[in-house]
Order: sequence, then C-alpha cells, then structure tokens
Amino acid sequence: MSTLQTSNYSLVLLIQLSLLSFDLFVNSFSELLRAEPAVQLVLFIIQDISILFNLIIILLMLFNTYVFQVGLVFILLERFRVMLLLSSLYLTLSIILHTWMMNLRWLSSNRFIWTDGLQVLFVFQRISSVLYYYFYKRTSEYLGDPRLYEDSPWLREIFARARQ
Repeated sequence: MSTLQTSNYSLVLLIQLSLLSFDLFVNSFSELLRAEPAVQLVLFIIQDISILFNLIIILLMLFNTYVFQVGLVFILLERFRVMLLLSSLYLTLSIILHTWMMNLRWLSSNRFIWTDGLQVLFVFQRISSVLYYYFYKRTSEYLGDPRLYEDSPWLREIFARARQ
C-alpha cells in the first residue's frame, strides 16, 4: 500500500472512530438531556446520520478493495456479513427508539415515562450498539490490510476456486 493510500486510510479511520465516539457519547448521556427535548432531538438526528455515514463509509471502503474490483464480492460478503447486518439492525433499532422516545416525551419532558415496550427496545438497542461498536471497529481496522488492495497468491487461489 502506498504512502498516499495509508494517509487516506488514516484519515478515514479517524473519521470513523470520531463518529463511533459521538455515537457512544449520545448513547451514554442522552438521558441526562431529557429535560431539553429539542436538544435531545437534535442529538438523536445527528446520531442516526452518523450511523448511516459510518455504514456508507464501510461500503465505500469495501467497493474500493481489489477483491471487489476483480469480482470476488462473495468473499467480502462472507467476511463482513455480520457487520453489515448489525449496522442495519442497529440503525433501525436506533431510529425506532429515538422516534418512540421523542413521541412519548416531547410534550411532557418533566415526567419520567418508560413503557414496557420502550424498555425492551432500549435494552435491545443498547446490546446491538455494543456488538455494532465491536464489529465495526474490527472491520474498519481489517480493511486497512494491504492484501485487500493488491493482487496476492491467496487471492489468486480463491479466484481459481471460484471459477471452477
């Protein structure tokens, strides 16, 4: 991998980790801003957009690999399926949770409202967030492997097996 690609990867990794850190911050401290529903709404919107941006960045990084460009998409899907599914699940759960919370709390922000369904959704969203952070960070670091961006013997072997 050339120096230019390495510096570009470092910048992309910094952006990804910054977005993940913001997401973790909102998940950790958004309940402290319950009294200010407008601020909480803005944080939720930015959080959902950052999750979507992280998913787009990972997809662009996958499309940029030599493995993808030679048509071995199944290798990438096999290797990153869990992360792509978890990202989609986490984004969906986050949007549903944020919508439900803002719907319940917008007009009565001074009251502590937790329905049983909201508690279950909250727990699933937080569990999926931990899994999302782990798999996303692992995937983003794995995509820095230079073997994914150049021709190599292991890739030729896989390509030969795929053609049979």
